[in-house]
Amino acid sequence: MANYTGIIGILLILGGWAYETWVSVKAGKSPIPLSLVLLYGIGSALLALYAFSLNDWIFMVLNIVLVFMMLINIALILKNKRKERK
Repeated sequence: MANYTGIIGILLILGGWAYETWVSVKAGKSPIPLSLVLLYGIGSALLALYAFSLNDWIFMVLNIVLVFMMLINIALILKNKRKERK
């Protein structure tokens, strides 16, 4: 039962972030401030390492995927900052 609860939780969280990331990519910019994206990304990376030490694959997958989504947002933010400077 606990695994199903974890799987449903991961699907909901990743679904929300995947939608936000899709909308950001489609718009060509991220509405999330860079400082929040950096904190979230670093926190997710550390939590992925911690989940690895616990051998908790649900928590590990969640945080690894979130790190990649944060990297996409960082790339969009930096791309737009470069455009603004020109």
